[in-house]
Amino acid sequence: MEQTKSTKKKRSRRQTSEMLQGYGFLIPAGVIAAIFFIYAVVFAVYMSFNKVNMLTNNYSWNNFQNYINIFSDPTVKIALENTLGFVAIVVPCQTIISLVIAYVLSSRGVKGKSIFRLIYFLPTLTSSAALTLIFMFLFNVNGPINQLFIGMGLYHTPINFLNEPFWSMKVIVAMNIWSTVPFYMTIYLASLVDLPYSLYEAAMIDGASAWQRLRYITVPYLRPITTYVLLTGIIGTFQMFDQAYIFSGGTGGPSNSTLTLALLIYQYATTGLGSGIGYAAAIAVLLGILIFVVSRIAEKLNGGLAK
Repeated sequence: MEQTKSTKKKRSRRQTSEMLQGYGFLIPAGVIAAIFFIYAVVFAVYMSFNKVNMLTNNYSWNNFQNYINIFSDPTVKIALENTLGFVAIVVPCQTIISLVIAYVLSSRGVKGKSIFRLIYFLPTLTSSAALTLIFMFLFNVNGPINQLFIGMGLYHTPINFLNEPFWSMKVIVAMNIWSTVPFYMTIYLASLVDLPYSLYEAAMIDGASAWQRLRYITVPYLRPITTYVLLTGIIGTFQMFDQAYIFSGGTGGPSNSTLTLALLIYQYATTGLGSGIGYAAAIAVLLGILIFVVSRIAEKLNGGLAK
């Protein structure tokens, strides 16, 4: 009996020691998170209730005025519509396309899978700024895309993709889908490796088609991965800034067609429009809430569809 108590005490001490060691390893990351995330969020919320003059470091409390101004600001409405449209197109497309490509490449009998994986993954190795410049070159009035389509007889007059409001955001959408699909495809491929092929064999014996195998075996099995893809995709697309900034030179043009909420926050914070950085902080807070709400909705929908 005494030996059992002694063993339990030693085990408890060892567990306590391991726990303290674990917390010790977490302290550096916790300090960094506290400084650069928690403090930044709290300070941004505080600034959103102030009219801030960064030159004089003067904070003037104005209650909810910044938030009230947001709902009467037509530029915020345009940026919100552009952002929501961007998210609504890019996230489903990048999720579905990456899943289908991963499913095809994981199938038996497909030759040259390693080469295809390498080719598909190459865009991920390129920086976002470089990709934006490449697409601006491709879709230039005298660029390869116009020359190709004119050569194919699809149209006769070059389209000014970069400077026409109807086309400008569509180019950014195409670029984002093309550049993000390889990353998510790799994640799906890594998960499909662990999916027992015997499930597919049993389904094929029962006469299940390729679509039925994808719908009733692959998709439910990959539900946790799809949740991750959806959440990271939503967060990334809502925060899209660099492509729109480079594409429009920071203006959000042409005619605000590429103006996103992230770019608008930058404009208000750096130009002093509205109430300056306090107003920009208020938009940032609402953007964070919007990302959280949409992410939760997508997570619930993914859970419902997988059942």
